[in-house]
Amino acid sequence: MSALAKKQEKRGFTLVELLVVITIIGILIGLLLPAVQSAREAARRLQCKNNLYQMGRATLQHVDKQGHYPTGGWGWWWVGDGDRGFSRHQPGGWAYNLLPYMEQQALHELPSDGQFDSMSQAQKDGGRQLVHTPLPMFTCPSRRGAILYPKPVDGQFIAYNASDNPNDNNVVARGDYAANAGSQPVSEYFAGPESLVGDDWNGWHDVTKCNGISFERSEVRPALIRDGMSNTLLFAERSIDPNYYYNGKASGDNESLYTGFNNDNYRFTHPNWLPRQDQPGFNSVGHFGSAHSAGLHAVFCDGSVRMIRYSIDGQTWKQLGDRADGEPIDASKL
Repeated sequence: MSALAKKQEKRGFTLVELLVVITIIGILIGLLLPAVQSAREAARRLQCKNNLYQMGRATLQHVDKQGHYPTGGWGWWWVGDGDRGFSRHQPGGWAYNLLPYMEQQALHELPSDGQFDSMSQAQKDGGRQLVHTPLPMFTCPSRRGAILYPKPVDGQFIAYNASDNPNDNNVVARGDYAANAGSQPVSEYFAGPESLVGDDWNGWHDVTKCNGISFERSEVRPALIRDGMSNTLLFAERSIDPNYYYNGKASGDNESLYTGFNNDNYRFTHPNWLPRQDQPGFNSVGHFGSAHSAGLHAVFCDGSVRMIRYSIDGQTWKQLGDRADGEPIDASKL
């Protein structure tokens, strides 16, 4: 055999050797992928935590300027009105009221016409543009992105929440966080009045039992948080059925991010409603929860952000939502 033939023979691979190499590569990829996925989820969790941190900072600025925590607005027929300030007269909910303190002043002013007691077509057009504007800071990247999501047509009366207009393709911006409405579950009540009304309207509900931070027409001042701001929940991630992440068919995830008080953006800390990890088939309108495996992120009234375990006991969970129950919180149980 010539020297050239011997060299060519040494360069070859047998089928067995090739299969061994492929197997080893497959094993290495199998070991590497979980590590890559874990690193990506850690980055998503960090972003989610930062979202709540930014909300907390914006809220503290809101409190410093307005003297109270963001009001809960009116109902699901309404989004914000840039002419009606930040008090109980503001139909928009907490997310809308935080916009100026999150460098989103222009977005906050879209539904404005300079008139406190009137609703012009320009305002409706601005409100439509508002509900069509998603913001990454209001979405958890472990769950979904800041895009427009379907809003099924339900025949509701539309004030500023003009997203049912046939020309809008029935899509809206959504969020993944909810305000603490307290430890006593209440109905989302109603869609709101069919026109701009004042304090003497007889349709407003008695919200004296709401012991949280933001709810229908709320104006919760820091002095009312008698348990301490570091012991009282402000915002946290909310539970959503993964089957409904993208279709808008969940009863607690079918409105715009910017609406007033409703199931989409307010949740409760009742001891029987412990936070839950997102699970197919579990569709709740009252539970906090998240897509993370270890627990959910929450920001407290002092602006601090902590992760709360799903294993938290009912009594501690209840205390976190009640701003003035007089009971101490054991931080080790969170």
